[in-house]
Amino acid sequence: MQLYVIFLGTSGSWPTVKRNVTSVAVKRGGEVILFDCGEGTQRQIQKSKLSYMQITKIFITHFHGDHFLGLPGLIQTMQLNDRKEPLYVYGPKGTKRIVNVVASLGYFRPSYPVYAEELSDGDTVNCDGYTVKAFRVEHTVPTLAYVLEEDKRPGRFNKTKALELGVPEGPLFSRLQRGQRVTLDDGRVVEPSMVLGPPRPGRKIVFSGDTKPCENLIRHAKNADILIHDATFSSELEETANEYGHSTARQAAVLAKKAQVKQLILTHISPRYLNVKPLQSEAQEIFNNSMVARDFTEVEIKLGK
Repeated sequence: MQLYVIFLGTSGSWPTVKRNVTSVAVKRGGEVILFDCGEGTQRQIQKSKLSYMQITKIFITHFHGDHFLGLPGLIQTMQLNDRKEPLYVYGPKGTKRIVNVVASLGYFRPSYPVYAEELSDGDTVNCDGYTVKAFRVEHTVPTLAYVLEEDKRPGRFNKTKALELGVPEGPLFSRLQRGQRVTLDDGRVVEPSMVLGPPRPGRKIVFSGDTKPCENLIRHAKNADILIHDATFSSELEETANEYGHSTARQAAVLAKKAQVKQLILTHISPRYLNVKPLQSEAQEIFNNSMVARDFTEVEIKLGK
């Protein structure tokens, strides 16, 4: 199954001519999972390859306006396009109250189900083929970060061993690869463990939300395929960044190196930076596989071997 990360908004605090405020979409097969939904997100979706009708879940990190004020328009537009499927919105304490308000502004009530669920540090949402885990980070208001991690995959199939056991090529191979036992014509039972290697990890994406560097993020980001991290400021403004619960590009890179992630993508860029090359350069000095996301940056995460 293909897995993509699409950056719909990469600015912090307010939109600029070239950057909308925060929203990141994860497209997994035909499903879209949204992380944060700043003002104007629905228009960003319309300019991308995505469809807002594919969105099943929205995870909000915290309730500063640049992270959730796109919800009212998106929810209403979904109804105007005759949505019937439920929409699930997750976030920190206060999510139920806020979703109830934004989903019914003006003369509007959604005709499809909109469910809100409040999450705490360590809570996990179990989904079809993956989980999303919430964990606390350090911002100026209660804020969650999220880990999207796919279920483990079956181990590598040993064709030679299967043939030695008398399993004929064809449908029985497929069943074993899916983790199902098979019975041969002579009555012998072949278990998947007899022909499969150890389980292989699924893909892992971590979205930091707004945060200054913290140990909880290092722990949860360990070995992630992609870490999407707050890089509001350059290192020249590190004191300011930490005062307001944000990170510099350099701090994000140090954290990525400690967590041993495969790729670091920087977002939530302060509108003061018209040129982001200095941010990318200072991150790459610490962690080479770093980049600053732009609106509509698309990254595919491929399965490991």
